[in-house]
Amino acid sequence: MAAKVDNSKCTGCGVCKEVCAVDAIKIENEKAVINDECVECGICVNECPNEAISLPT
Repeated sequence: MAAKVDNSKCTGCGVCKEVCAVDAIKIENEKAVINDECVECGICVNECPNEAISLPT
């Protein structure tokens, strides 16, 4: 399972992509896309300025 992006909040700023240690995030069509390489470390959740990323519960 991977972190999830709320596209209504995501602006495609790329902060999450920059901080991802496993390179699991791409920016496509001005939105973050998180692939299955995600290890659910939570760094992107903490760094997203728009609170657009969450970890599955």
